[in-house]
Amino acid sequence: MNAFRFLGDMTHLFSVLVLLLKIYATKSCSGVSRKTQELYMLVFVARYLDLFTDYISLYNSVMKVVFITSSAAIVWCMRRHPQVRRTYDKEQDTFRHVVLIGAAFLFALIFNERFTFREICWAFSIYLEAVAILPQLVLLQRSRNVDNLTGQYVFFLGAYRAFYILNWIYRYFTEGHHSRWIPWLAGLVQTALYADFFYYYFLSWKNNVKLELPA
Repeated sequence: MNAFRFLGDMTHLFSVLVLLLKIYATKSCSGVSRKTQELYMLVFVARYLDLFTDYISLYNSVMKVVFITSSAAIVWCMRRHPQVRRTYDKEQDTFRHVVLIGAAFLFALIFNERFTFREICWAFSIYLEAVAILPQLVLLQRSRNVDNLTGQYVFFLGAYRAFYILNWIYRYFTEGHHSRWIPWLAGLVQTALYADFFYYYFLSWKNNVKLELPA
């Protein structure tokens, strides 16, 4: 554990709390991609298969449970909650996320550190997380006007990944050149996907105007 990883975990957790606040306070999921949320739920389930077999620390176990349960709660609300599900914009959220799942699984079968069930699931979760935000970004680009809480949710998700890249760099120089190429590469791809959003988020913050993304 180091400061960069802790900040990454906290910004990730904060992004989830912001999204839960939006859904429960407004009873609306307008502007939120259900497909991205389903992808994240799949990411956490595949990555944390070791939850009941390998104990690392209380902090580690709690964070795993929080991310699995929170993502499941968000998907449930968007699918089943009588008020929230009516606000879901199905016509705009049309990204074919099954393509991302298939591609991530194929990559995991070919590019992994060990050809075992758990390692393939771990690699699959890393590859899928790298592109899971795509349906959300496409939805925001189509709707153009981004409400404050949704914008903050995406911003903190991007910040989480940026902090994790700093964490990997720190560990590389302090833990005997510790490195795992799969999360490094996937993390760089994921961060690059946020670049355009970060640019317009910064402009909206600088000019004190509502966030709008180009079509």
